[in-house]
Amino acid sequence: MKLLLTAAFAAALAAPALAAPPAKAPKVDPALHAKALEILKRGIAFPTVAGRRQTVAYAEYLKGELLAGGYRADEIAIEPLGDTAFLIARYPGTDPKKKPLVISGHMDVVEADPKDWARDPFTPVEENGYVFGRGAVDNKFDVSMMVATLASLRKSGWKPGREVVLALSGDEETSMKTTAVLAERLKGAEMVLNIDGGGGGLNEDGTPISFGVQGAEKTYADFRLAVTDPGGHSSRPTPTNAIYRLAKALDRLEAYAWPTASNEITRASLAAAAKNTPGAIGQALAKFAADPTDEAAIATIRADPVWSPALHTTCVATMLSGGHAPNALPQRAEATVNCRIFPGTSSAAVRETLAQVVGDKSVTVTRLDDGSIDSPASPLRPDVLAAVTKAVHARFPGLPIVPSQASGATDSMYFRAAGVPSYGVSGLFMKESDEFSHGLNERAPVSAIDGDLAYWDSVLRDLAK
Repeated sequence: MKLLLTAAFAAALAAPALAAPPAKAPKVDPALHAKALEILKRGIAFPTVAGRRQTVAYAEYLKGELLAGGYRADEIAIEPLGDTAFLIARYPGTDPKKKPLVISGHMDVVEADPKDWARDPFTPVEENGYVFGRGAVDNKFDVSMMVATLASLRKSGWKPGREVVLALSGDEETSMKTTAVLAERLKGAEMVLNIDGGGGGLNEDGTPISFGVQGAEKTYADFRLAVTDPGGHSSRPTPTNAIYRLAKALDRLEAYAWPTASNEITRASLAAAAKNTPGAIGQALAKFAADPTDEAAIATIRADPVWSPALHTTCVATMLSGGHAPNALPQRAEATVNCRIFPGTSSAAVRETLAQVVGDKSVTVTRLDDGSIDSPASPLRPDVLAAVTKAVHARFPGLPIVPSQASGATDSMYFRAAGVPSYGVSGLFMKESDEFSHGLNERAPVSAIDGDLAYWDSVLRDLAK
């Protein structure tokens, strides 16, 4: 699940007056550019969606590229799990006392129906400066750039101080079972750099807006609210109608205000956004970042539907069903409630809160099997921010580097839960108008390749010393 800067943050962080220093063209070997583009295009041709059993084939292809760069066969493992698989490739370090640096990404993509696309989603097409195809961005762009970078570094003879481990999951878009295995295997790592989060935003004219470092994400959780009743004939209504009871419960949930919360990442991101957000909202963002107990600032932010979710857990009804016949009282009514839980709050605590808010013991609240687990925020490590800032500023001098918290889930969730700090730091810069991840006609700009390759070369050299 590719998580770039949201439109709200991108707009807020756009420089309103002073022109940014001119961008510097990255210096990348044309042969490396061509290889990275080839890996991306060939990777798209593997339909690594759930149920098609193509992940092993894609992983074997990536393994071949790493072997061609100088990896040994015993340094790369591909392990099937159900109808998918995961890949672990180890780049040896010179200092065994140092903990490994893990690079996390995912090989699977969401389904795509060819009849809905302008081009076949699994036939890569390079056209008008873009590579089209499912996974072109999410997540095969950065997977391809990383594989090309690691193979190039290995071929050049670079020797990292700490081991660099490439860990590619095979079901991030669905159950994350491979992610759970990877996190358990690699829980002794120093940190994780997630190539499926963060990244840079561009204005429509191609000028940079900012670069996001994703250090936290809300926990995903689905709950079922259910009411049962003996039912009966519709001509004899009863006061225990299951649909009415469920409706009242949902009314109470809609009216509930979840407690305000913050962490160093949300405060830093709101402070950065405040600088270029005009009016009362901008002032409120700045005041909240300085004092997260400022009630006036909280009220202003929570009244804005764009910014409000940054301050608290959200739970919203997303599915509804009930009854079994038009002329019978309902014997069952249920709703699915999707929650995005602020880091530091457990899903068990949210379930208890839901039960209290509903206020009706006849309404059961059950956590569904959604593949998600509780996950804390990662600390803002100075070494990570320094390495990212150096790499980004080599191309875009002075560009704001903004800590961010994502509203969706990535593989970082499992690593953070295992005690390994994880940072979404994709090197991809994109315009909002080019963002089609999970949607129709997904595409990646070819012009982004060199910048991404130069970025990763710099970041790896700095953080794997």
